[in-house]
Amino acid sequence: MTNIAIIVAIDKQNGIGKNNQLLCHLPNDLKHFKQLTSGHTIIMGRKTFESLPNGALPNRKNIVITRNQHVTYKDCEIAYSLDDAISKNAEKNIVFIIGGASIYEQAISVATMLYITKIDATFDADTFFPHINKNDWTLVKKESHQKDDKNPFDYTFETWVRKTSSLQDILGV
Repeated sequence: MTNIAIIVAIDKQNGIGKNNQLLCHLPNDLKHFKQLTSGHTIIMGRKTFESLPNGALPNRKNIVITRNQHVTYKDCEIAYSLDDAISKNAEKNIVFIIGGASIYEQAISVATMLYITKIDATFDADTFFPHINKNDWTLVKKESHQKDDKNPFDYTFETWVRKTSSLQDILGV
């Protein structure tokens, strides 16, 4: 069974980006993202892929969802829908949805886990994460961090599990 995890950093108003860029630079969030997603499949939309400064992310299977049937990207597989992308996940363990907004919107109803970095700030965002119905989710882990010389905002790492999912199914135990 493939578990679908969404990973995202959001501000106080669920903002996730502006002009196809992240809202801010939080090195510890980038490390957290790398730690969680390395060795796994990541699925993203075309605009998210094109926003990556160095193309495909290393040590991960990169799948890009696009409507363009003629496009190719170095070190990536192409999918034409979220279902198509999920079906390309050979490991059948966990797949991470990494954006953007329309892909998150499609994935929120089928996701079993949410990895959310909540940034304690509000930005001038033009792209937002969909509403999370907290009745459908259980918070299983929360780590709060204070801003420091490298991370300019307070932030919290949260892990949520869909209430209809069992931890045995998600964690494979």
